[in-house]
Amino acid sequence: MNTQPAVIWRSPPDRLRERLSRAVDGGLAGCAAASPAVFFRADDIGVAGQNFARLAALFTLHQTPLSLAVVPAWLTPDRWRVLRAAAPGGGDLWCWHQHGWRHVSHAVSGRKQEFDSCRGRDRIARDLRLGKARLMRVMGDDFFPGFTPPWNRCGPETLHQLRDQGFRFISRGTGALPPPPEGLPDFPVNVDLHTRKETLPEKGWDRLFSEIRDGIAGGCCGVMIHHQRMNDAAFDFLGMMLSELSGVARLKRVHLGHLAEASNRRSGLRV
Repeated sequence: MNTQPAVIWRSPPDRLRERLSRAVDGGLAGCAAASPAVFFRADDIGVAGQNFARLAALFTLHQTPLSLAVVPAWLTPDRWRVLRAAAPGGGDLWCWHQHGWRHVSHAVSGRKQEFDSCRGRDRIARDLRLGKARLMRVMGDDFFPGFTPPWNRCGPETLHQLRDQGFRFISRGTGALPPPPEGLPDFPVNVDLHTRKETLPEKGWDRLFSEIRDGIAGGCCGVMIHHQRMNDAAFDFLGMMLSELSGVARLKRVHLGHLAEASNRRSGLRV
């Protein structure tokens, strides 16, 4: 696992709060929705540590919901007790959901995927069941049956298996294909805080603020977090962002479980 901070966090520029405020205001000005939503999704959860404790403390301090994508094969009862102690509180604040099974790529070519269709229906179905069963057994009622695929991608067979096995959402990246089947809402992330690829810091900052602005303007801004790659500068900015968003009455701060429940109510499904 790459734990190196992206280039933008090595030496952040001045006036970040001002630039962040402009991005949020620009997004609100361009948004047709009365109350655009914003959610945060933290990936690769399973082993507690100092960075996870800092992350959970920030969201607790700002009372902002957080969706936590947990890798089932990484989780043990002892690890879960430490994670849960660092993130106290109920379902209004946390959405603990499934992040693949082992977070291992099985793609034979191209970009990484754990749930590539080349693996076949039976193996895909088995791994989804194994992951869900472990999280239900270890986490109990704290587990929410949603799914974030590692690397934000999966094949069409996985999407149908998720629906058939009772998962209530998938969360990938903006524009992810193929589209999900009816009955499986997709809530994509469109802001990447920590796995950025830019080599020039200022270009990275420009793109980051554009992502925030465009995400809000689109009515649902999903922010992806990788806490293992956060340094002090990244934590400072995240705290600034949570503070800024908490002061905007028009924005709804939600997690993926809230979005799934709202989607089910609109579709008339019983949950």
